Amino acid sequence: MSNLLLLLLCLSSFLPSHPQVQAATLPSDIYALKALKASIKPNSISPWSCLGSWNFSFDPCSLPRRTYFICGISCSPDSTRVTSLTLDPVGYSGTLTPLLSQLTQLTQLDLSDNSFYGPIPSSLSSLSKLETLSLRSNSFSGNIPPSLTKLASLVSLDISSNALTGPLPVTLSSLSSLTTMDLSFNKLTGSLPRLPPNLVELALKANSLSGSLSQSLFEGITQLEVVELGANRFTGAVQAWFFLIPSLQQVDLANNSFTRIEIQKSGNVKNSQLVAVDLGFNRIKGYLPVNLASFPQMASLSLRYNRFRGPIPWEFYKKASDQSLRRLFLDGNFLNGKPPAGFFSGGSGSSVAGSFGDNCLESCPASSQLCSSSQKPTSVCRQAYGGSTSP
Repeated sequence: MSNLLLLLLCLSSFLPSHPQVQAATLPSDIYALKALKASIKPNSISPWSCLGSWNFSFDPCSLPRRTYFICGISCSPDSTRVTSLTLDPVGYSGTLTPLLSQLTQLTQLDLSDNSFYGPIPSSLSSLSKLETLSLRSNSFSGNIPPSLTKLASLVSLDISSNALTGPLPVTLSSLSSLTTMDLSFNKLTGSLPRLPPNLVELALKANSLSGSLSQSLFEGITQLEVVELGANRFTGAVQAWFFLIPSLQQVDLANNSFTRIEIQKSGNVKNSQLVAVDLGFNRIKGYLPVNLASFPQMASLSLRYNRFRGPIPWEFYKKASDQSLRRLFLDGNFLNGKPPAGFFSGGSGSSVAGSFGDNCLESCPASSQLCSSSQKPTSVCRQAYGGSTSP
């Protein structure tokens, strides 16, 4: 072996076997990140925040990142594309630049708990790989851009606690991958459109939505577990099909203007997963829906402050005595007669939490927590029953 070859072999032993090659972040991604930082008021960017560490004299995706771009972004394995943008909740204030649409490899965009304002850019619909979009707890205003329903990969959408107005996009059902949607605490109006078919959690509480709950809007939905539509302006009847939605577990329809519950005992009930129902603060008339006690998993039921009449069904006590029903709120109605004595006898039925107060009940012992609120004056009850306290 020649001396030259021997020297080369010796030198090669000191070289790394897998040299690290640092690729540069795509210029359009850098441009989008610069535009985002430029759109935010400088006085809302603290030096110790994620954006405070963004120094564009350095490549955003280069490794190791110990001083610059220390948080806020994640990059692809080859360090060329930004795949996640998650800002820290420190009060960043400004509008959201439409140029974020250039981050076409984003799978997650989370700007929650800051002070962004103005419209949500319709150009976000270009983020075809986006799976999570969270703009929760900001001050975004204007309509929800209909173009967002083009985000076919979107799994989770949370734009709750903003100042959004106008109707829900009519093409909402085209979000075929969406499992979680929270648009609560906005100022949305209009009726429900047809819903995405794979929803698991639906939250639209504290808006000004109106209209009725039509079965066609929930057609084909089989995985829905949570429905939160409280504090809106929905009217009409809550029909039997609604309670029999497969997989349904929790329902909040409180603080609306529903007037009827239409539910019949059904063989399908035995397979129901329904655990909690809140229909309080509506305008529902008639007798208490006794068939709700036939749902095997029912643990919490609130029908408070409606216009129910008649006695408390024995079936409700039976459900409580089986230690299945743990919370029962019936206060603020026009219920009469004597409540089942087992609620107050010290047995398992007496362990249920709730309230029977502000009704027209007889013999509701003041010593019981369930009767801690006094009953309505006799004159009010007689007027409600046409001069008698009997139904």
